[in-house]
Amino acid sequence: MTKTEELTALSSQVRRDIVRMVHAVQSGHPGGSLGCTEYFVALFGEIMNHNPHNFTMDGKGEDLFFLSNGHISPVYYSVLSRSGCFPLEELKTFRKINSRLQGHPTTHEGLPGIRIASGSLGQGMSVALGAALTKKLNKEDSLVFSLHGDGELQEGQIWEAAMFASAKKVDNLISTIDLNGQQIDGATDNVLPMGSIRDKFEAFGWLVIEETDGNNLPAVINVLEKAKASTGQGKPVMVLLHTEMGAGVDFMEGTHEWHGIAPSDEQLEMALAQLEETLGDY
Repeated sequence: MTKTEELTALSSQVRRDIVRMVHAVQSGHPGGSLGCTEYFVALFGEIMNHNPHNFTMDGKGEDLFFLSNGHISPVYYSVLSRSGCFPLEELKTFRKINSRLQGHPTTHEGLPGIRIASGSLGQGMSVALGAALTKKLNKEDSLVFSLHGDGELQEGQIWEAAMFASAKKVDNLISTIDLNGQQIDGATDNVLPMGSIRDKFEAFGWLVIEETDGNNLPAVINVLEKAKASTGQGKPVMVLLHTEMGAGVDFMEGTHEWHGIAPSDEQLEMALAQLEETLGDY
C-alpha cells in the first residue's frame, strides 16, 4: 500500500470516528469536521514535522498546529489519536464529564497535541503568530500552521492578525481557511458576504495559494507542499481550501444544517454504510 493509499484509508476511518463520536453523546459538530478530514490527514500524516509520541507544550524543533475554529474538535481528536498522541479508547469519552476531549479543545487536562484552548472564534491566528515569532527568535526553521473557518473571517481580530503578520514579515506561518461557504446560521454569503477573500489577503500582504478541491487528498497534500515551499520569502502564506461541509456523508453535504447537530441512530447507520471501516473502530 502506498502512502497515499494509507492516508486515504485513514480518511475513511476518521470520518467514521467523527460521526460515531458525535452520535454517542448527541452533541458536537460533524459538518465542518467531515469537510476538513483531508486537511487534517494530510497535515499530520504527510506535511508536518512533529513527534506525536513525545508531546511537549513548547514544541521546540517541531512544526506546530493551532486549530482556531475549535468546534471541529472531532476530526482533530480522531487524527491526533490515530497519529499516536493518545489511546484510541479515549475517543469514547468525547464531550463527557471530566473527559480530556471536551467539545472545544482545552489545555487544563494536558491532552497531547493540544497547545491552546480554542473555539472562541478569531483568536487562533494571533496565537499562531506568537508561536511563529518565537521560533524566529529561537532561530528555528520549523513552521507554524493554523486553520480557520470562513465564517470566522467575520471576526475583526483575524484582520488585525493578518495586518500584523505581513507587517512583521512572519514568513514561517501557513494559515488555511476552510472555505465551505457555510456557518451556523446559513450560507456565509447570506449571513455576511465577504467578497473576494483572495483579494483581501493579498491586499493585506499575504502570499495566497488556492485549491478548489479540498476533499481530494492528493490535491490537499500538493497545495500544502506548495505552501511549505513558499515560506521564507518575507510573507505569511495563506491557503484557501474549498471544501464541502459534511463531505463523505451524502445527506450531510453542502448544508449548514449539519454544522452542529448529531445524527440519530438511523442516520448513523446510513452514514457508516457510506464509510469503509479501514483501520478498525475504536
